[in-house]
Formats: sequence, structure tokens, C-alpha cells
Amino acid sequence: MDCHQIQFYTHPYQIDLDQLQELLESTAFWAKERRLEELEIAIANSDPVVSVWDGEKMIGFARAISDGIYRATIWDVVIHPDYQGVGLGQKLVKTVLNHPRMNRVERVYLMTTHQQHFYEQLGFQHNSSSTMVLYNHSPVTSGLSLIA
Repeated sequence: MDCHQIQFYTHPYQIDLDQLQELLESTAFWAKERRLEELEIAIANSDPVVSVWDGEKMIGFARAISDGIYRATIWDVVIHPDYQGVGLGQKLVKTVLNHPRMNRVERVYLMTTHQQHFYEQLGFQHNSSSTMVLYNHSPVTSGLSLIA
């Protein structure tokens, strides 16, 4: 692999949703079965969005949501397995963190299942105080009424 040919792009450039879906399917157990329509919505509501390319092939991706000053969350960090171990993941996360919507944020959050050591090398710390989640269900399936 010639790392000199690898390109990082910060969007609003068009993301190839088919390639993104394929990358997530092959790389991320937590992102399997994401639909193209949902990926399009997630990307439209994220800033920054960063993709990594080897020629015409998307080999990495990450996105974030930020208020630009207090809080941000990084999502969907993936590097294709054939390209792991050469520093592309670190460069991808650093590209997200250095983006103008992220570089002044007081706290940047992310969730990881198995990659704690990787993120610790980038300065992230364990945070046991942010452990709550709301699983938002459709009113039809959850039995909630929309009528007050």
C-alpha cells in the first residue's frame, strides 16, 4: 500500500453512500444494516464529515456533531481492515478534531466498544459520568399516544 496516494477529504463534498454502506458493513459490527436513506440523513446533519480515499475507493470515514464551543460527539470512525495499522485511523480522528467546528470544543465525546486503547493514545479518557441513553422508539411501536 502506497500511503502517499491516500487522500483525506472534509466535506461538504458528495459522499458515495454505496461505498460508505459497504465500508460500514465490512468493518463495523455496530453499523451493519444501515440503510442508504438513513446514512444520507446522518451525514446531512453532521459537521465535520471526513472520508479517506485510496484512488476511487473509500477506505475510511468519520463524522461528528458539534455546537462549536461546549460539546461535540464523534461518530462512525472506520478504517478498512486492509489499511489499518499504518496511522490512518489516528490521522482521521485528528482531522476531525482539528476541524473549525471541533478545535475549540470544551469536551469531545465518543463511544467505543473495543478500541479504548486506540483513543487513549489520542488523549481521550474514560468517562463514567455520561452513561445514560434514551432509546427513542416510534410512538406507534412504543404504545405512546401523540394526542395530549
